Formats: sequence, C-alpha cells, structure tokens
Amino acid sequence: MLEVFQKGGFLMYPIFICSLIALTIFFERMFYLKSIKTKSKRFVVRIKDLIRKGNIELAISACRKNPTPVSMIMLAGLMKYGKSRKEIKEAIEDSASQEIPLLEKHLSTLSTIGNITPLLGLLGTVFGMIKAFNVIAIMGVGKPEVLAGGISEALLTTAFGLSVAIPTIVIYNYLSNRVDKLIREMEISCVDLLDLLTSHDMKESTSKDFNREGDIAYEVSSSQ
Repeated sequence: MLEVFQKGGFLMYPIFICSLIALTIFFERMFYLKSIKTKSKRFVVRIKDLIRKGNIELAISACRKNPTPVSMIMLAGLMKYGKSRKEIKEAIEDSASQEIPLLEKHLSTLSTIGNITPLLGLLGTVFGMIKAFNVIAIMGVGKPEVLAGGISEALLTTAFGLSVAIPTIVIYNYLSNRVDKLIREMEISCVDLLDLLTSHDMKESTSKDFNREGDIAYEVSSSQ
C-alpha cells in the first residue's frame, strides 16, 4: 500500500492530509452535535417549566450555568422579559445570529476539502501525463514500462483524490442536515419561549419579581 502511495507522486501527501482533516472534523462535529441535541431537549423542557411557574430568575440562572447555543439564545429572550414582543424577538434573533455559527463550525472546511481534493488529483494527473510525454520525447515509444510509470502516477492521484472527495462530500451533507434540523428545533423552542414570555397570565404570576420598568431582578440567592 505504501509503495502504491509513493508511486502516486508528491501530490498524494496533501490529499492524504486533507483526508485526515476531514476525518477529524467528522468525529468532532458528530460528538458535539449529538451532545448539543441530547442536552438541549432536556434543558428546553426544564426552562419552559420554570417560566410557566414564574421562576424567571431561576431560568436565567440555569441558562448561565449551562452555556450552549440554545441556552444563550433563550437567555437573551429572558433578559428582555417585561419588554414588548418585538424587543424580545429582536434579542433572540441577535443572539441566534451569534450562536448558530457555532453549530456550523468547520463545515466550510469540509466543503473546501470536498472541492479541492479532486482538483489536486487532476493536477497530479497533469503532472503524470507531462512526465509520460517527456519520456516519449526522449526515448520514443520503445520502452513502454517507462512510459507506464507516468501514466500510473496520473491515474493514482486522480483515484486517490476522488476517493477522499466523495466521502467528504457525503459527510458534509450529512452534518449540514443535522445542523439544519437542530436549527429548526431551536426555532420552535424560541417561538414557544416568545409566546410564554409575552403571555398575559404568565406576566401576572411573575410581576412581583420585576420593578415598574419591567427590568429583571435576576440575582439568585445562595439558597436557590
């Protein structure tokens, strides 16, 4: 296998490095997104329950103690409690614009690897064909085994580049779909949060925790 790799020429090395980077990103993103999904489901249920009970300060404290994209977005909405629906919505949207890129981290790198590895393979093909034609120019076609070396190098780099690019593109699409699904779930949670924070009944039950301007008294006592 090593001998075949070496026959492919120097462009096999950057293609191999690209494959290692893609593999590392895949496992890192898989574990991260799985962790976020598991934590977010339980966390959102807990925060909604606290809000329904009027424990806004506890909900804020919970968001601060569990820094995830969804908790930071919900925190932004909670910090605007008592304001108009428009202000709360804007706060949630501003926070989402900062947190969502964390879910999409490194996906652009995967996309780049999926695009450049076939090109690197093609470049290796060009170099290999140039080498083959140089052999023809010097020695003619009387030594096919020498000519075959250049052609072999050309085919190996193309094959290796495609063998890295194809699974990388599949991985990119898979992770992108998972991120899109998480974002949709976060959007639903944020709409529910917005409805809860602007509902008349919930405001009445928590009015004692706010001053006249509607600012949040979010300091939690040590006993809580």
